[in-house]
Amino acid sequence: MNPLKINAQKKENLLRVEWVDGHVSSYPFVLLRAACPCAECRGGHDNMHSEPTPDMFEMQLPETPAIHLENLSLVGSYGISILWQDGHQNGIYHWHYLRLLCPCETCTLDRENKLQI
Repeated sequence: MNPLKINAQKKENLLRVEWVDGHVSSYPFVLLRAACPCAECRGGHDNMHSEPTPDMFEMQLPETPAIHLENLSLVGSYGISILWQDGHQNGIYHWHYLRLLCPCETCTLDRENKLQI
């Protein structure tokens, strides 16, 4: 699953992604930072997963430069890297991971249904 268009809306603190299947995801920056997939944020390589964990959607982060996007760049043809205002930029958000992180109502219900199986 690849994106057609990616738009960082800094004033709204949202990353908007339009996917090839027509789905549109709007990610609050705070969610993206809470779900940073790097080893440092996950607490080591053993805690890194190819899919978001449920706790990422519940994390509350304080208002700091850590939750404000400074820059966004493509990483090959498979993901993006985010430079946060606090200087952190170690996470690579692969397309698969980013799509599963979608916080919309439909995707949230899909995640909840999969957890119940």
